[in-house]
Amino acid sequence: MTERPVLLVFGLGYTGLAIARDALARGWAVRATVRARPSAGDPAAPAGVAVHAFADVDPAGVTHVVSTIPPADGGDPVLARYGAALAALPGLRWAGYLSTTGVYGDRGGGWVDEATPPAPTGPRGALRLAVEQAWTATFGARCAVDLFRVAGIYGPGRAPFAAVRAGQATRIVKPGHAFGRIHRDDIAAAVVAAAAQDRPPGARVLNLTDDLPAENAEVIAEAARLLGLPPPPAVPFAEAEAGMSAMARSFWAENRKVASRTTQAALGLAWRYPTYREGLAAILAEEDGQGAGQQGEV
Repeated sequence: MTERPVLLVFGLGYTGLAIARDALARGWAVRATVRARPSAGDPAAPAGVAVHAFADVDPAGVTHVVSTIPPADGGDPVLARYGAALAALPGLRWAGYLSTTGVYGDRGGGWVDEATPPAPTGPRGALRLAVEQAWTATFGARCAVDLFRVAGIYGPGRAPFAAVRAGQATRIVKPGHAFGRIHRDDIAAAVVAAAAQDRPPGARVLNLTDDLPAENAEVIAEAARLLGLPPPPAVPFAEAEAGMSAMARSFWAENRKVASRTTQAALGLAWRYPTYREGLAAILAEEDGQGAGQQGEV
């Protein structure tokens, strides 16, 4: 009889919750962590998910582990607290880490793919790459490791509709600065598909980004069109930059297009939302039917 997989999701936030739901639907046992002791303010876990405070997890029996938690204090909190215990598990078959396409750095608008060597431009990308390397070093000799390089995440509750309706949206115009996005549900499908594969030990890079990199102004204009509203005002990047946070400026300073055809082929799937157009239309239909979702943690 095949052993029932046990998935431990570090970070039951916006993306982690979707991963947990998909794994449950596959029939897996699912455990997940929240930042502190579970409370009324935590994301609602699907029935059947065992929820633990991050500081109070016993990984015994876990066969698959994935982390959605970003680095903190110059390192990875999951490896710092649980790396040794997880690596010692006799039944561990797979480890996944949600990283960022930022590890590719600035490519002057050129294309990169899964085989492109990372070359982070700034400290945030460099730290993410260091954590990828740490996950590979910790688990790569004993189980399959997937490093998911994730583009801009959107989905229900994380779309521009509310800002467009309120007249608070702008279309930032920076010609040639097109970038990829990925719907939350496509992330979850990819993670669970990767975890379910039977692979030998070693690390693999998977790019989670849609098939149509697009400029910010195009996406905001499409959201307005779906709402039947005129496009929000266009603001030149040089003007918008003055009011940006340091993190936003670092994002806009890099320009690359990321391909994911190899990832989709390796996982035997195609994105449910291959471009922002299908994704936004589906989100609006869901929000119109259920009310706009609440924003959550990544």
